[in-house]
Amino acid sequence: MAATTHAASMSFLLSHPQSRSATPSRHLQLHPAARRVRCCATDAAAPAVTTKHRRAADENIREEAARHPAPKQGLSAWYEPFPPAPNGDPNERYSLDEIVYRSSSGGLLDVRHDMEALARFSGAYWRDLFDSRVGRTTWPYGSGVWSKKEFVLPEIEPDHIVSLFEGNSNLFWAERLGCDHLGGMNDLWVKHCGISHTGSFKDLGMTVLVSQVNRLRRAPLSRPIAGVGCASTGDTSAALSAYCAAAGIPAIVFLPANRISLEQLIQPIANGATVLSLDTDFDGCMRLIREVTAELPIYLANSLNSLRLEGQKTAAIEILQQFDWEVPDWVIVPGGNLGNIYAFYKGFEMCRVLGLVDRVPRLVCAQAANANPLYSYYKSGWTEFQPQVARPTFASAIQIGDPVSVDRAVVALKATNGIVEEATEEELMNAMSLADRTGMFACPHTGVALAALFKLRDQRIIGPNDRTVVVSTAHGLKFSQSKINYHDSKIEDMACKYSNPPVSVKADFGAVMDVLKKRLKGKL
Repeated sequence: MAATTHAASMSFLLSHPQSRSATPSRHLQLHPAARRVRCCATDAAAPAVTTKHRRAADENIREEAARHPAPKQGLSAWYEPFPPAPNGDPNERYSLDEIVYRSSSGGLLDVRHDMEALARFSGAYWRDLFDSRVGRTTWPYGSGVWSKKEFVLPEIEPDHIVSLFEGNSNLFWAERLGCDHLGGMNDLWVKHCGISHTGSFKDLGMTVLVSQVNRLRRAPLSRPIAGVGCASTGDTSAALSAYCAAAGIPAIVFLPANRISLEQLIQPIANGATVLSLDTDFDGCMRLIREVTAELPIYLANSLNSLRLEGQKTAAIEILQQFDWEVPDWVIVPGGNLGNIYAFYKGFEMCRVLGLVDRVPRLVCAQAANANPLYSYYKSGWTEFQPQVARPTFASAIQIGDPVSVDRAVVALKATNGIVEEATEEELMNAMSLADRTGMFACPHTGVALAALFKLRDQRIIGPNDRTVVVSTAHGLKFSQSKINYHDSKIEDMACKYSNPPVSVKADFGAVMDVLKKRLKGKL
């Protein structure tokens, strides 16, 4: 069963009256073509719906949006310390237009929304508004992120937004994997966030961050930002370089040498980023980029910057939409720097508080055993967090031993009665390869999440009828070499249980028939 979070768990997250009850409301069953944004009696300030006509031939979608600006709804957002320091200033907050990454005490920041302003509109209003934008080309709402603009950056002008129409990713029904290999699970789904422009879920956060940088660089703010920089294990650099290229903003990327796939390395190179290959691991790259951005006018794009989480949380809202606003029981997310598990929680909880749904799912954070500081922290009963030097793992994007967002992850897991599980290298590669045999083409990080699911099913923690969503964070094509090594059985100390190498055979009818009869024995 999914956990219903306590209002107190969000007292520091969402500035919303805790006495307000989030009552469940049934989604109106309308054909998508007939859906219109409707307002309840309490939605007095809701904008009226107008009939849309085709734009002029010499006008693009951005110009059209500028000619038809959305009504101002009095919504706003800002930075606040996360969590509030016990002896800190209770009024500490910063405008999103300030270039700030840490609170005055040195802690993390979080983007807070004016929940009272958002609550002037009913949950039904928000559901219908978001549903009405899905799959459209109206700027910027065709994006899976910007279709929820009011929950993301409500005050940014559409002309400042840098979008590649990210999101709206497939929710894949894993029918064969669930029924044949997980004890008859008939409601197992994989959220393919890797089916995005650069092949990873990082696009969801990068569109928000680069859009805000674009706003800061333009008049009247005109901030002297020379470029945007990040440390990366691969996917962050790909997303940053693509969005900066689309906006005409220089991108600077710090990568750990020889620790990411060639497919990931070529993306920032192809997009024109300045790529520095450093003889260190991700944590070393992260330390360096923070030192550099403190000295040069380069905007920091890592998940230390909470703007990215505002985009990533829309994947949670998208899952709710795809289930017609019914809440799944479990959501399993691979965890590295740990911003993503908190982003999913934030998206689900924001929808609960505002009445779009009546509860949140239980969250599972899955870590590679070679880089498992959160798992160790969880198994200790949350007594003391110990950073570690992460060992090499096929799930290279989560090879992080000192995650920036560990405190955020703990909040998300405690609030949802969540679980942390780990997967060895053999477990994650076998889980990935078995999933591939049922029609997927998963990345190793998805293999970590799937391996965690297998363990939780074996322990009967997740039931056969529980609606479960596994989050796939990247496209399998980014990690083809690891798949080649697996199917060639070239991985040391690994049995490669599901390897399926090509069969060398003479170009002779009899030889081909012999092989096929052997392979199809009992099926002919």
